[in-house]
Amino acid sequence: MYKDIKYNEYSKEMLKQLEKGVFLTVKDKDDLNTMTIAWGNIGIIWNKPIFTIAVRYSRYTYNLLENAKEFTISVPLNNDMKKELSLCGTKSKRDIDKFKECNLTPKKGKIVNTPIIDECKLHYECRVVYQQAMDPALLNEEIKKLKYKNNDYHILYYGEIVSSYIKK
Repeated sequence: MYKDIKYNEYSKEMLKQLEKGVFLTVKDKDDLNTMTIAWGNIGIIWNKPIFTIAVRYSRYTYNLLENAKEFTISVPLNNDMKKELSLCGTKSKRDIDKFKECNLTPKKGKIVNTPIIDECKLHYECRVVYQQAMDPALLNEEIKKLKYKNNDYHILYYGEIVSSYIKK
């Protein structure tokens, strides 16, 4: 059973877990994938609750996001999913079915077509309202040297949070 919550009701707990990893899931037609992200932000932009994510061009999820224009964030609060987060952060769907490999259960979302991961407690459903490619010329040199040695930059996606809820 799920209880609707305000987008920011568990933001402190979500941000704490984000540092360790959360699941970003995207579905385009019948193609479903999840990946671990540890970079993101939650806040207000354009008077809307927004979850901002960064996805590299090289990721399988990038093409799914480009077509679907929506995503879900599933946060494993009070649940040790280190193994699953590790696998989903290091393996590509090009090579394995992460849902099958990790015994993850996709569950229909409330509003968007992309499912949530049922084993997680906290969920955000988002629709992309803006995206922007990083401009390497505008990036701090220290960050560029540290995080982008191979020039595999991110696209920033701003997802309006259209539903947020917690598993009871």
